[in-house]
Amino acid sequence: MSARFTFRKSIAAMLAAPALVGAGTAYAACTGPGAPTNTETKCLTAVQIPGNPLRSYDISWVNPHRAEYYLADRSNAGIDIIDTQHLTFKRRLGGFVGVVLNSAGTAVNNDKSGPDGVVTHGRWLYAGDGDSTLKVFDLDGSGALAQPALKTGGSFRVDEMALTTDGELLLTVNNADDPPFATLFAANGDRNHSSVRELSHITINATLFPDTPGIEQPTWDPKTKRFYVSVPILGKPGGCGTATCDGGLMVIDPETVTPGNFVLGAFNPATNSGVLQLSNCGPNGATVGPHDNLLLGCTPANNPTNDSTLVINATTQHFSHVNGIVGSDEVWFNKGDGRYYTGSNRNCRTTAPCPTAATQAAVLGVIDATSVLIETVPQSSGSHSVAADSKHNLIFVPQSAPVRIVGAGGDTTTVGEQICGSTNGCIGVYVHRVDHDGDDHDRDRDDHDHDH
Repeated sequence: MSARFTFRKSIAAMLAAPALVGAGTAYAACTGPGAPTNTETKCLTAVQIPGNPLRSYDISWVNPHRAEYYLADRSNAGIDIIDTQHLTFKRRLGGFVGVVLNSAGTAVNNDKSGPDGVVTHGRWLYAGDGDSTLKVFDLDGSGALAQPALKTGGSFRVDEMALTTDGELLLTVNNADDPPFATLFAANGDRNHSSVRELSHITINATLFPDTPGIEQPTWDPKTKRFYVSVPILGKPGGCGTATCDGGLMVIDPETVTPGNFVLGAFNPATNSGVLQLSNCGPNGATVGPHDNLLLGCTPANNPTNDSTLVINATTQHFSHVNGIVGSDEVWFNKGDGRYYTGSNRNCRTTAPCPTAATQAAVLGVIDATSVLIETVPQSSGSHSVAADSKHNLIFVPQSAPVRIVGAGGDTTTVGEQICGSTNGCIGVYVHRVDHDGDDHDRDRDDHDHDH
């Protein structure tokens, strides 16, 4: 019996009935609004995370070739690793600053907490921390740092990041510094030793926007050989208070980035580089999908008038908007089923726009390769992180523990508790079952996990 057949049988068994998680819990896992029966994206199970209940977490990532999912778990000051084949917790990479509270001690200070961004290539895992450092781990090693933490020169967190397909270059962002900046590193590629080093400190020309720009999620496009980075206005994450809230998109050609300090100017179509102004979008998330299209997670956190998600072509800069989904932080294209998934913690409850928290709700957004919204699935409040395993078409969505358990930052609904079947928070696992016969989702497209 093949492993693939066994895995499919196990999925069928899980879908047949909700999993029971823990004695004395109020709910079975995969019940309630976050586990609808009429969607194509089905709640499969919940993976429990040992240690402190999930109050604060950030970016997540999947390496399908290692069958591993990674979560930047600030609540437990480490990177949680989940086995995506058996859907079990494996281990935690520690040594991060964890949750740092604001001066009043009432809420999490995201700008100082860590870990934050996380990516992998082969055996190497790269993660940002709240003390403006990049940490490198050897996944084939003991769990200790592969080399001393690298300082980026800021005062706040190293946030999101992206790798080139070959793993040789890494771009990180310090979104909370003023001005925010990106750092280009020489990474480890496929070598068996770690020698990561800084190449360049990248900022945006200060004259391009009427107010301070932010820098958010980067992504790498192997066709144009460019990094693309979301640029909200004042997205740190304080929102926008100027006459215009429209953001931009950094287009970085690493071949033209010079050592030391590098200032990126206005977009130049002749070189396909620079900062491109966007229309009706204050973006956070960014991912590369089919046909060289980029999906950007526009959000009312950056532009209060945003009511849609933007898709823009990396070559032509032609764009269109996806209606019915907004407020995304991390976004992910899954080449296994040809769908985008969005961690939309600020989607509109009813009508758009929805500039205030009272008019917003968290959902998992599902968008097809032609940029049409398929469905949304309710999530715990604040749910903003998503990653998918392209080999099994599993979608991983962290769920916050209830506010009555962890305080500010916790889930103010019961959606997460019902997905998890516990009050500790969890990783909600969704599945989209695909018949691959005559269906090639790998053609002419790429995603986060293409070679990682």
